[in-house]
Amino acid sequence: MFDVLQANEIGMTVMESLAMLPTASVSGFDIVHPESTYFSVGKIAEDQVESFAQRMAISKNDAERALAPLL
Repeated sequence: MFDVLQANEIGMTVMESLAMLPTASVSGFDIVHPESTYFSVGKIAEDQVESFAQRMAISKNDAERALAPLL
């Protein structure tokens, strides 16, 4: 894949562990369908905030602050 993309020309390499260098390098395959669409996540409910806070071991206030755009 790196040969096809000519990634070495911009300084990207792959280590033996298959990690890419530089570390900020990203590659992937996008497989799309012409009828595909994006979707948005709706508002979350109070019980979801409480569940998130519990799972993250944070206060409900901190959870509400972190999730503010979704409330």
